[in-house]
Amino acid sequence: MYSAIAKNKRNTVFIIIFFLALITGLGWLAGVAYGMNGYTALILTLVIASAYAWFQYFAAGRQAISMSGGIRVNSQSDHPRLWRTVENLSITTGTPMPEVYIINDPAPNAFATGRDPQHAIVAATTGLLDIMDDAELEGVMAHEMGHVRNYDIRLSMIVFGLVVAIGFVSDIFLRMAFFGRNNNSNGNPVVMVFGLVAMIVAPLIATVVQLAVSRQREYLADATGALTTRHPDALASALAKLGEYGRPMKKQNTSMAHLWIADPLKKGAMAKLFATHPPLEDRIERLTAMGSKF
Repeated sequence: MYSAIAKNKRNTVFIIIFFLALITGLGWLAGVAYGMNGYTALILTLVIASAYAWFQYFAAGRQAISMSGGIRVNSQSDHPRLWRTVENLSITTGTPMPEVYIINDPAPNAFATGRDPQHAIVAATTGLLDIMDDAELEGVMAHEMGHVRNYDIRLSMIVFGLVVAIGFVSDIFLRMAFFGRNNNSNGNPVVMVFGLVAMIVAPLIATVVQLAVSRQREYLADATGALTTRHPDALASALAKLGEYGRPMKKQNTSMAHLWIADPLKKGAMAKLFATHPPLEDRIERLTAMGSKF
């Protein structure tokens, strides 16, 4: 587990570097295409990208919970069952009590976010609370607390910010490509190429990054949660219910799909190939095998 935590911290640094290099490179090329001095464009873009990365480091967690429509549970009296479950897990693991949110959505799901265990957020939908018994709910929230303890939340948050940034850059290039003729670029064909390539490549890059980060950390969080509760079968049962009763979230956003315990998006023809989560059947099989050893 400790090696996984260290790996997540290293991956966070690598992703930030990749993000800065990608945005800076694209900005430099766009600046050159528009007749700006290459070094001026490079420095300007690097400053803007660094400021954005710094902002995302502190703000992405709040941004994610806002996009999901979460309502904060301020005390045990607001929602005794969920608050008590998270509080008991915090005491058991010695982890600071995270902020707790409820999302009004019939789709059963949950996620964790934040930059570290001291600034963590966990959230569950009303649909999840409706179908899970106490042991299953504990298993799900132990899984989310596992993301907190393993520093998955920091890595996921950076990925979330990266995906948003790539979409933003793609949108800028598209506007430059199709409306560039209205300024001094006179419809520069190089900018047109950048815009069209960015439109095609940006979502693919975002998906690849999400896939690389998300799948293995779900297995790790399952194992961490099962070891916390000493009841892998409860989490396996919860995952089975997610498979049986799961449905797309009302508020869908591909940039934060990898944060949830189960895929929140509507299934399509390519869903399995580009899924941000490993198959529930595989996760259940691993948990069942773990339970036989307790």
